[in-house]
Amino acid sequence: MGEHARGQSSGLGGILKRSSWVLLTAQYTAFVSLLHYSRVMTPTGGKRYLTSTAVFLNEVAKLAISLTIALYEVSRSAPPSMPATSLLFSLSSAVFSGDSWKLAIPASLYTLANSLQYIALSNMQPATFQVTYQLKLLVTSAFGLMLLRRTLPLRKWAFLMLLAVGVYLVQMPDGTSDEIMLEHEAVHHSFPRSFEEWKAVTGKRGNLHKRSATYEGIEEDLLTALPRLNSTIGLLATIGACLASGLAGVYFEKVLRDSAKTTSLWVRNVQLSVYSLFPALFIGVVFLDGEKVAANGFFEGYNWAVWSTILLQAIGGLATSFCINFAYKDARNVATATSIVLSTFGSIWFFGFELTGNFIFGTFAVIVATYLFEDFSLESNQTKPHGFRPPPIRVERFEKDAKSDEPSPVNASPNEFSIKLPSTPFLSQVGLSTSRPTSPGVARLGATRTAGGGYFDK
Repeated sequence: MGEHARGQSSGLGGILKRSSWVLLTAQYTAFVSLLHYSRVMTPTGGKRYLTSTAVFLNEVAKLAISLTIALYEVSRSAPPSMPATSLLFSLSSAVFSGDSWKLAIPASLYTLANSLQYIALSNMQPATFQVTYQLKLLVTSAFGLMLLRRTLPLRKWAFLMLLAVGVYLVQMPDGTSDEIMLEHEAVHHSFPRSFEEWKAVTGKRGNLHKRSATYEGIEEDLLTALPRLNSTIGLLATIGACLASGLAGVYFEKVLRDSAKTTSLWVRNVQLSVYSLFPALFIGVVFLDGEKVAANGFFEGYNWAVWSTILLQAIGGLATSFCINFAYKDARNVATATSIVLSTFGSIWFFGFELTGNFIFGTFAVIVATYLFEDFSLESNQTKPHGFRPPPIRVERFEKDAKSDEPSPVNASPNEFSIKLPSTPFLSQVGLSTSRPTSPGVARLGATRTAGGGYFDK
């Protein structure tokens, strides 16, 4: 019976190992494609949704998922008679105790990275974003050298150089994109002077909504209906997302290394989600888009694509950390390389992306560098972070035998050494019958009282 149970558990672990990269690939590809589609599709009700509200709901969904699983873990170790209020109190004490305040910095950086991803995919094709976003590997390695004192062998430096060259080839401008930009600039300079001219030029009568006869309102309606990609803004937003996400990951690992006690993975996710709510709500929703939210509502422009994007982004980070625990060492690299290929085909099929020679060679270089570069986080889990550990010290106490001059035998193992602590001299002559101390080396007289009731003779 026990062997059958072990066989079933090993079979489940094998299935998770074999399918983990498939799950990661599906999540990477679907999230990038849906996010881009939600930013370029025809908006619901003529209004496009605000990215700050999507980032805030993403953090709320992460908090709900992590809190549920963390509460389940606490309930498993608690007695069945413990009430729910005590479970919540124990979980809150675990979340807000110790060094949890240190996670406010990586939580804010992760929130910034998520916001920049929306800006990047609003101005860039999914295939181009997937390739460019692999600069995160270079950023993570650089911050690991500075903050964690890591070392990079020459082979990995070569892979990072190949990665940088591949991203440069992908981002290299070609003649076609220059012609498209010049065409858009010409249209912008010959701005129609009435709403009827706009409808005659574009032919998109159903997507335009008349404003207050101002050029600004008409142009905003047109750009909402027909968004224009800006490759420069997309590139800057992608680089910013790589910097924020890479620094957050390295700093989070530093906090885990310096932590005095071991904390559950789901409790750490709850801590990150709690500290991410404040910048997402007060900086993104209230400070940046407060007027738009007050005028149009929080859920203006939401549809199935927006909700799917939020859900995929929420479960993406949690699923990644969960799958890596059951995956092979190169599962993340395989998933990333496969996702780049699938995103490229998806961009060609759904979004009219055109392949160029620079993109093909650059993508191939990035895939090779990403696949062959081993992840630092996986290596650090398998090696000891504090270097060589000396053999354990065995402290033994022994007494010399009165009949022999040889000490008592000690286990002489090649990996251990002993510290011999000799016993108190003249141990047989030390008074141990009462709490009164005696002088070593002086024999104690009788412990009985004299006839006069005293301890000493007169």
